[in-house]
Amino acid sequence: MITIRDPLWNTIRLDAAATRILDSTAFQRLRYIKQLGHAHLVYPGATHTRFDHAVGVYHLARRALGVLGEHGALDVLDAEDCALVPLAGLLHDIGHYPFSHALEELEPERIPGYHEALVGRFLADADIATALDAAAPDGVARAEALIRGESASPLQGLVSGSLDLDKIEYLERDARFCGVPYGEVDVDRLLHALTVVRDPVTGRYEVGVREKGVAALESLLFAKYQMFRNVYWHHAVRAATVMYKRIVTDALDAGLIVPAELVGATDEGLLFTLSSRAAAKSAGIAAAGRVGDGIAALRRRRLPKRASEVVAAEIGVGEAAEWLETDSPLKRRVEDALATELDLPCGAVYLDYPEKRAMFGLDLLVERRGGEVLRLGPAGRSGMIGLPRIADELYRSARVLRLFTSGGRRSVTPAVLGRIAADGADAIVARLDGGSPLLR
Repeated sequence: MITIRDPLWNTIRLDAAATRILDSTAFQRLRYIKQLGHAHLVYPGATHTRFDHAVGVYHLARRALGVLGEHGALDVLDAEDCALVPLAGLLHDIGHYPFSHALEELEPERIPGYHEALVGRFLADADIATALDAAAPDGVARAEALIRGESASPLQGLVSGSLDLDKIEYLERDARFCGVPYGEVDVDRLLHALTVVRDPVTGRYEVGVREKGVAALESLLFAKYQMFRNVYWHHAVRAATVMYKRIVTDALDAGLIVPAELVGATDEGLLFTLSSRAAAKSAGIAAAGRVGDGIAALRRRRLPKRASEVVAAEIGVGEAAEWLETDSPLKRRVEDALATELDLPCGAVYLDYPEKRAMFGLDLLVERRGGEVLRLGPAGRSGMIGLPRIADELYRSARVLRLFTSGGRRSVTPAVLGRIAADGADAIVARLDGGSPLLR
């Protein structure tokens, strides 16, 4: 047993299995991956890491299991599940790319997979595998299933679900280190409201919450909305994110790196590799030159500036076209066409439309005071929790389409940007092929 002093949760004790995982090479890498990517360029305190966060999730998992044990809720569960859940919580972010989630916004073909899909190769680390298999004979496979949300364990919801401990931890930690009041969650109330109940439809046991914890659950959902609106999707955070994604995309296009090399890299390790290779290959290769220039600008916080922005709810009568949501060749073609129209060099325009459809996802069993068990889903429940019914409106008010430019300030009216966004892929291609201006 070792003890860690944490600025958020104070004293965290790790057992022998967790300590072995903590000391592994694969886990130590998380010390060098910032939890919030480039948010530290806006909120200077946001230099906390995936390492800090993962240890916090482990701590909350042990606290949750302690509460459930006090209530006798673990009596119907497998002891091996109880041993694996804190370790799965500790390892849930083991597969993250440098600067956390940013690269997962690229086209699926650009990266080897989302971080949950990569977890298996990190769990194969000898120290990690030994620790997991000591907790259960098939500990590696069971832990991976928990992390990927594919486990049949009644405790699955603690690792991946509507009320998973990851969300509670990152909201509290991110708010603390950004110095904002938005991410506050009634953690104690939520933990002490946890229970294990039988689904009245399937008959299977699941982690749920007692009715007394519903107000605290609402605080969790509102905290998430506030953090996305004010921190995660802050305009300057997104400006740094689009610049970083462009750097990596150009590096892939220039052959400076292959997708497999993104896996297992650290923040500074990746930037050093890219800048070194760009310097060696920049002569005559425009994309390589842009990589070097982009990294230099990112390090000096010379971020792209907003030329225009429009809230999702204001884009025509519906959502923006799907081609805006990933960094596709069509999106890059539109960006380069806009650069020409704005008298900027190729690569100096960025369209950003962040996506998080499951922001208010809710699928959770609630045990009412009279003993009735019901499931809260996207529609909520009259008289109990109404937030899901306004989830779309909240999401559309937090989500903003932005046009950024580097190399010179430009201005585009929101109405024009909204019209571009409302066009489907076929309409955009027709305009590009026909040479029609986009800014009209």
